[in-house]
Amino acid sequence: MKELICTAVGMIGAAAAWAFGGWDTALAALMICMAVDYISGSVVALVFHKSRKTESGAYNSAYGLKGLCKKGLMLLFVVVAVQTDRLLGADYVRDAVCIGFCANEILSIVENLGLAGVPLPKAVTKALEQLQSKE
Repeated sequence: MKELICTAVGMIGAAAAWAFGGWDTALAALMICMAVDYISGSVVALVFHKSRKTESGAYNSAYGLKGLCKKGLMLLFVVVAVQTDRLLGADYVRDAVCIGFCANEILSIVENLGLAGVPLPKAVTKALEQLQSKE
């Protein structure tokens, strides 16, 4: 039974590695940024009650699930980028997608830090205000 479980886990891992184009710095950075963004957003809602997702600012599990689903869709887009690289015989589409998503996640992390009351440099605060006003 142990060998069967190990084989199944190994096969799932191999399939995931193939789908994501391998485990490298770009994918690791994206996964870390996604985790830090989700955790920092949850802390802002649970501890500081300053979430912009709800009227009260408190944590709402429906919005937490929605956030996880968005991150899952981002990862599916990485899989599409891997296939695009394979189709074109290239090796830059996946990295560009990972870098773009990392930049977006970093902006969200900085916003969460601001909502938590962490002092941010004025240049960063102004840049965030400009980005938010363009939305």
